[in-house]
Amino acid sequence: MKICHVITRMIVGGAQENTLLTIKGHLEKGHEVELATGYSPGREGKLLENAQYGSFPVVEFPDLVREISPLHDFKAYCALKKYFKDNRFDVVHTHSSKAGIIGRLAARAAGVPVVVHTVHGQAFHPYQSKLKNKLFIALERFAAARCDKIYAVAQAMIDQCVAAKVAPEEKYMVVYSGMDTAAFDQAERSAFLREKLGIPADSPTVVTVARLFAQKGYEYVIPAAKKVLEKRPDTHFLFVGDGPMYDQLQNELREANILDNFHFAGLVPPAEVASYIAQADMLWHLSLHEGLPRAVVQALAVGIPAIGFALDGTPEVIIDGETGYLTCAEDVGRVALRTVELLDDPELRQELGANGKARVLEQFAWQKMADILEKEYLELIEKAKGKTL
Repeated sequence: MKICHVITRMIVGGAQENTLLTIKGHLEKGHEVELATGYSPGREGKLLENAQYGSFPVVEFPDLVREISPLHDFKAYCALKKYFKDNRFDVVHTHSSKAGIIGRLAARAAGVPVVVHTVHGQAFHPYQSKLKNKLFIALERFAAARCDKIYAVAQAMIDQCVAAKVAPEEKYMVVYSGMDTAAFDQAERSAFLREKLGIPADSPTVVTVARLFAQKGYEYVIPAAKKVLEKRPDTHFLFVGDGPMYDQLQNELREANILDNFHFAGLVPPAEVASYIAQADMLWHLSLHEGLPRAVVQALAVGIPAIGFALDGTPEVIIDGETGYLTCAEDVGRVALRTVELLDDPELRQELGANGKARVLEQFAWQKMADILEKEYLELIEKAKGKTL
């Protein structure tokens, strides 16, 4: 097959890693794959510079931008349509909301036989204005009518789309986001890495793995951390990721006089993330808006429990009382309470972590994701051929 993936930005992020691992799997099966993307400026990093996923063409479209911009969006649509026509792809697979809308419309207009999309996280959600939600739902409906199948990284994403009448349920399918689970399974505590990060050797540690970005829940991490430190002042917190909130977070922690308890790893290459997570005793995932939280799966694969808000796809991986703890959204008091419980009970931490590892190692292997999508593409191509006969 000749396949093209389309994504808005190739920053260091879950949707981007998902896309590249899919490409890697299909290249290994002998398919021809290309990637179409916009530019990736800023502190959030460029994923293609940080890992090896195989050799394939990457075509950048400067008008494919994250923000809504009628002029750029129209120019991106025209450029993608020409690109799809010129290259005669069998499959165009779009990712992320902006690239998903523009890419699907352009691919269908270009006559691509199979057009599919993956929902990594919703463009519409309760923590956004009603006007924006109405606009995004309308655009998603329009794009959904112009593709053959929609995949989602969590059942919660499908339920939300169906409830919003984006498309009927039969158009959707859950394909859990794959990752290199073997690397996380083998990750171990390292005295050298803890020393490099400035974390005392025996200090209990909570890790957060996410871009330093407003949607990733950092406004709840610091208040929750303050409450934990009241009970367990020996606790340290590790942030893995970078982004536009770096200076703001540093200032807030300095003003609260707790900066010494926080450690910023910055951008970490995907192949090294497992090593950083392994330095912690548990993971926090306090985002209000997520598809399926890859960081939670990664923590469980390492063998440490997770605490997160019961939103979107999080309850599909944090099984309350079994692989970690769920709390109501924004309930930093409950997050702190559960954290202190786990810090005070090493045997419970180990039990929850072991339960999580057993659940995720096979289910989220990237090879499984790539194989499922390959089978899907082939079936959809056959169906498209039948329509043309």
